[in-house]
Amino acid sequence: MELTGTSAIVTGGASGLGRATARALVDGGASVVLVDLPGPRGEEAVAELGGTARFVAADVADEAQVRAAVAAASALAPLRVAVNCAGIATGNRTVGREGPAPLDVFERTIRVNLIGTFNVTRLAAAAMAETEPVSAGVAGGPATAERGVIVNTASVAAFDGQIGQAAYSASKGGVAAMTLPLARDLSKLLIRVVTIAPGIFETPMMAGMPQEVQDSLAAQVPHPSRLGSPAEYADLVRAIVRNPMLNGETIRLDGAIRMQPK
Repeated sequence: MELTGTSAIVTGGASGLGRATARALVDGGASVVLVDLPGPRGEEAVAELGGTARFVAADVADEAQVRAAVAAASALAPLRVAVNCAGIATGNRTVGREGPAPLDVFERTIRVNLIGTFNVTRLAAAAMAETEPVSAGVAGGPATAERGVIVNTASVAAFDGQIGQAAYSASKGGVAAMTLPLARDLSKLLIRVVTIAPGIFETPMMAGMPQEVQDSLAAQVPHPSRLGSPAEYADLVRAIVRNPMLNGETIRLDGAIRMQPK
């Protein structure tokens, strides 16, 4: 799908994977609405992106706030792309030194990572369904009619959850598990759904760790033996948008890493 003349919504767009994705989509010709929590980073990202980029502060699990963000994107141009990068990482052993893991932490992780992803997906898909289909395809391939593409973000923790990651793994496992049924649900509307499961990437959360920890994690990646770049995530998003046969799949983007128990 060509991005020129379209709009896109990117959650978690103020930093990390989301910000790199917004950059790639803007460079491809799309008008992008960045969705993130209130704060200066959103406006800073928009100033850097330039063009018609906009920032809308929203909680991804809040229906009214996400509706407003989707409407803002649709006002710029037909909404064709939604990328869910918003998420939180939590860590608690099921039973630790202070007793059972806090239930509210588990609930919040599910609310943001899983419910938030579904909330954005359903509302973006509804807006896409109101648009006219466009012709899409790759060079040398057949043309395909489609209305939009939704890219969700899981994690290798969906498959290789470590000690203390029950909540996080459950939330990201849910994102991976709903990919195929979402793609099947939306197929009649000519909307594709693909999930990316990143490994260990350079993000603000990672940057807050000691350098020796970052180096140790990078050394665990078979090849290339380094942390992933947000630009590499964004490049895969662009490839997914371009290729109409990518649908209903969860793609690991991880340098062949398989996480150890801890």
